[in-house]
Amino acid sequence: MSTTLALAPATQTLPAASWSSRALVLPPLGNLDAYIRAVNQIPMLSAEEERECARRWREQQDLEAADKLVMSHLRLVVAISRQYLRYGLPQADLIQEGNIGLMKAVNRFDPAQGVRLVSYAVHWIKAEIHEFILRNWRMVKVATTKAQRKLFFNLRSLKRGFKADADDDAVGRERLTEAEIDTVARELNVRREDVIEMEARLSGTDVALDPLPQDDQEDHHAPIAYLADQRHEPTAVLEARERERLSSEGIEHALAQLDERSRRIVTARWLQVKDDGSGGATLQELAEEFGVSAERIRQIEAAALKKLRKALQAYA
Repeated sequence: MSTTLALAPATQTLPAASWSSRALVLPPLGNLDAYIRAVNQIPMLSAEEERECARRWREQQDLEAADKLVMSHLRLVVAISRQYLRYGLPQADLIQEGNIGLMKAVNRFDPAQGVRLVSYAVHWIKAEIHEFILRNWRMVKVATTKAQRKLFFNLRSLKRGFKADADDDAVGRERLTEAEIDTVARELNVRREDVIEMEARLSGTDVALDPLPQDDQEDHHAPIAYLADQRHEPTAVLEARERERLSSEGIEHALAQLDERSRRIVTARWLQVKDDGSGGATLQELAEEFGVSAERIRQIEAAALKKLRKALQAYA
């Protein structure tokens, strides 16, 4: 969302049905500080002026009256937005969302209820800001149920209260104790499991899967490098199939190119395991079987393996 804030001129004529969803626009003011100074200079409406504007909007769909109600309360949105700066989101974005909540409040405001717009609008402004924070604070949404939302916006302040009351032995402790979990659950009327889950979510951080390497990082390994599943990558699949083919059909074809004695030596040395699982036959065992020296068996084995490699390369 852009950080430029603006309010549509009150003279703009739009259908009444479209007013509640259009963005608030002020002529470009350059930066957020200029916007805040500008809205603080907009005069507040008296109670009588407020009732008259609200009546004109409800009965006649008078856009000029609605704009006056909105303009005179923009400073309220700025003040409320400051309460949510700790979530690390741009204040300009918080103000934009709060302005939408203010417009919704004006659209629904009934002066006959006997309350000022400022009291009624606070709820709508905060609701829009809450939704914006929950959508944008993390890549993964952290709060979806009513209990989780209550915990999201209250757990940190409660934890700060626990730290303020903690003794020296608890200094530096971040996690809630069992007693503190029970206290939070009781005060907010939520389950202990909800408190534990939300604390775990808030204590985690987002990690970019493929962040840009820093200048001083020669050996940079992003999470995407070790989280990727290579089992179904096309090249890896083809390579696995080729290895399997060579280890079955290829070996069988290559062995067929050897004479019977060479094939027996290679098979006994490399392709068979003894009953006790100690590996293939030794040179001495094969020497006794064929009635030759162990050195001769080694020479036959070396020649056979060389022939096998050539046969496998030709087969591949």
